[in-house]
Amino acid sequence: MLEGATLDNIVSISPTSSRSVTETVNGSHKFVIQGYSLAKGMGIGKHIASDNFSVGGYQWAIYFYPDGKNPEDNSTYVSVFIALASEGTDVRALFELTLVDQSGKGKHKVHSHFDRSLESGPYTLKYRGSMWGYKRFFRRAMLETSDFLKDDCLKINCTVGVVVSAIDCSSSHPIHVPNSDIGEHFGTLLENQEGSDVIFDVAGEKFHAHKLVLAARSPIFRAQFYDGLEEDKHEIFITDIEPKVFKAMLHFIYMDSLIEDEELVSPSSSCVTCVSETLPAKLLAAADKYDLTRLRLICESYLCKDISVNSVANTLALADCCHAMELKAVCLKFAAENLGGTPQVIEIREPRMEPKVSIDIVSYVSCIFLLLHTLIANSQCSRYSIRWV
Repeated sequence: MLEGATLDNIVSISPTSSRSVTETVNGSHKFVIQGYSLAKGMGIGKHIASDNFSVGGYQWAIYFYPDGKNPEDNSTYVSVFIALASEGTDVRALFELTLVDQSGKGKHKVHSHFDRSLESGPYTLKYRGSMWGYKRFFRRAMLETSDFLKDDCLKINCTVGVVVSAIDCSSSHPIHVPNSDIGEHFGTLLENQEGSDVIFDVAGEKFHAHKLVLAARSPIFRAQFYDGLEEDKHEIFITDIEPKVFKAMLHFIYMDSLIEDEELVSPSSSCVTCVSETLPAKLLAAADKYDLTRLRLICESYLCKDISVNSVANTLALADCCHAMELKAVCLKFAAENLGGTPQVIEIREPRMEPKVSIDIVSYVSCIFLLLHTLIANSQCSRYSIRWV
């Protein structure tokens, strides 16, 4: 024993450890190039870009050069690259590019960093705009007679693996923590009606709810129940929302998710007479009435998937009435990009929405002028005429 040491002041320190883990965060993107023959001749060094996609905290894009990237090749080859589309410095990544064989034989053309050793390690992209790929990806004459081109369409799959390093300090005996189930508990509260203190009468159908829950989720309900703006009532009559829509809204308020319904799962009709009659449109109006921001954005997301040339004007009017700014922006972008075909008539019909929102002529006219402004900006206004029906 050390001189002067006692059992009380000798402390045993357990050894510590840590582990550095380097791995890749992988993500994939499918890029479909429709109208390949029309893209030819756009010029050497000019490309068609995919939509940006996110992998490992960075944005990426696929660039396809129908006339090639290298002037020296004189359009003999098509070029394909993966580009870093967001800010980044010395981003290290692995890549895979696959030109899909559309014959069903599975003979895809694959260039991959994965599952093989690299002499110099992962590829490093120095800054935004840096690219990895092939100037001579495929000889163009061979591509145009191959099974990779079908119905004037090419399909390119891309996988990016961003290299990340972290210190693993996890316990050797981890404890699994399940996902939050608070929505299920609140859903049970709604279903069992336990402790409910307000009843909604919607077209004769009764819905029991809890003022405190509603007030926590909606500032409109909070003002109604606790700010003294309206008389405190045990039963409230709703006349401007269908029972089915109100039930779906209550389900969202309690569980923060949409009710399972075929009208939400299957694509809604893009017919101009049906846009405002879909469940997402009616829920959008209800979300606007009760200031449910997240529900409004979810409904906007559903509606923007089915915008068409025939429905864009009415969807724009719907978005304007319900303060759906994201949907409104999508409508205008769609108009700018897609209303460039043959001359046609754009029909405007008054939407029948739930709740029955009062829409005056000024609101309609503002939407039409906004649409026309978009068409004029893209030199397309002369192709269209507006007809009120």
